Amino acid sequence: MRIAQVAPLAEAVPPKLYGGTERVVSWLTEELVRQGHTVTLFASGDSETTANLVACSPQGLRLAGQRDHTASHLVMLDRVRRRAGEFDIIHFHIDLLQYPLFQDLAHKCVTTLHGRLDLPDFHPAYEAFGYMPLISISDSQRAPMPPQSNWLATVHHGLGPDCCSFQAGGGEYLAFLGRISVEKRPDRAIEIAKRAGMPLKIAAKVDKADQGYFNEEIRPLLDHPLIEFIGEIDESQKCAFLGNACALLFPIDWPEPFGLVMIEAMAAGTPVIAWRNGSVPEVIEDGVSGAIVESMEDAVAAVKRVSALPRELVRRAFERRFTATRMAADYVSAYEALLARNISSQRLRLVAAE
Repeated sequence: MRIAQVAPLAEAVPPKLYGGTERVVSWLTEELVRQGHTVTLFASGDSETTANLVACSPQGLRLAGQRDHTASHLVMLDRVRRRAGEFDIIHFHIDLLQYPLFQDLAHKCVTTLHGRLDLPDFHPAYEAFGYMPLISISDSQRAPMPPQSNWLATVHHGLGPDCCSFQAGGGEYLAFLGRISVEKRPDRAIEIAKRAGMPLKIAAKVDKADQGYFNEEIRPLLDHPLIEFIGEIDESQKCAFLGNACALLFPIDWPEPFGLVMIEAMAAGTPVIAWRNGSVPEVIEDGVSGAIVESMEDAVAAVKRVSALPRELVRRAFERRFTATRMAADYVSAYEALLARNISSQRLRLVAAE
């Protein structure tokens, strides 16, 4: 199959530092190539891939200091459109900018929605272009969308084979990894660690939009002997950070679409303590790969409980459900279903014309 993967330009594929969507695009692209598909990746020029790379910006725009990425994405979409005839499937990972330009090619276009869908700002576009084929990254992510949305499948993320190797020993600290923001609730993580009497290491980036929250709400909580703020870390540091932890804290307070860090921790054998929000019940198996909690008291009690979970069983749960091989197979099934649907529609039109 000839497949175009259209990535966000905010980060390289894979990203140099933070960047969940670009990391997923990388794992998917490499696995599709490994399985024998001809893949063209539209992404930033500093991306690294075995696919055919079409450089649509010199480097990832966030680290280049570019704040508004709309113009660069529109230029990229024009390049994809000009080459659309070369592909059987065009797979977008940039939300909705492509809809007006590709509406006549909906029969071979797929969009994975990677972000939250409960914000009303974008719903007019989802309603106007409700026929565009969509893929969700969790079933819970779909809930706020218009009923006429054209869902092809839910495809949970999967990790590449070199991501976060299994660490049998674990460690003596709790980990918080991701982004400092109100909805990620790092304050909850700090409170859990203090109540449990266990060290917490926070490896997180602080976006400009969240700098005020960090300065006013989180920084004052860091002055404690159990709390260590590391800051943003890269891919090589992340695996050791997760693998050497006793547990990952995922105390979210929002409808998380997926939560990539949960399966990264699982890959390392590290159990996850997560609030029952968004995709969490779809990702974490309570008592197998971690604990699903609904209160601070539950979370503190879970620290002792998950430390007793066999780390090899956590790793097996990852291997059973969240590999890139499984993810790519699910996407290929979705591609084939879309193409088969269109063949059936064409046959019906021919019969009607006779």
